[in-house]
Amino acid sequence: MFIYFGVMTMIRFRFSPQKAFAALNWMVNDHPGIDLHAVLKSCYFADSTHLNQQYRPIFGATYRAMKFGPVPLEIYEMAKGEALWLAEVGVEKTPWELRGYRLARSNNDSKVDLSVFSETELECLDAGIKKSTSMDFGDRTEATHGSDWQKANLGLMRYEDMIDEGDDKASIVEYLEENARFMKI
Repeated sequence: MFIYFGVMTMIRFRFSPQKAFAALNWMVNDHPGIDLHAVLKSCYFADSTHLNQQYRPIFGATYRAMKFGPVPLEIYEMAKGEALWLAEVGVEKTPWELRGYRLARSNNDSKVDLSVFSETELECLDAGIKKSTSMDFGDRTEATHGSDWQKANLGLMRYEDMIDEGDDKASIVEYLEENARFMKI
């Protein structure tokens, strides 16, 4: 953990609203009526996998350990159509709407643009959505209650804790502590 003036800091990345919007649009388009839990866990699976493979997440979201698993807060707000995030991506309305706990296409003319993602990000997103949608609610919840979620104790999760245990974990954490804030997500 990096220490500035005696204060420990957590690894933080700059959130990418463009990637979050594109991922949400893609998931809703390819999985009409997908439930919000599956969407949010897909993002978590993809981010965690990409972090471990490429040493950077896809979205750079702030994850909160909630009762039913990790929630990427900014993506959750965007899925609900929060005006701040819509302004960030330059749209007035999302091409989906939240109906209860399911996301449904509201604008059939909306094109899915995945050009904001790298090849490795698309692979992780695809694997994340497949993993998430192959599980029921209980299985997804259980699969996301790992040590990273447990250590957060229903607070903010730390990217440090999302990194898999291994001989190189300390060097990866050190690298991210020094560089994460400068990375373009």
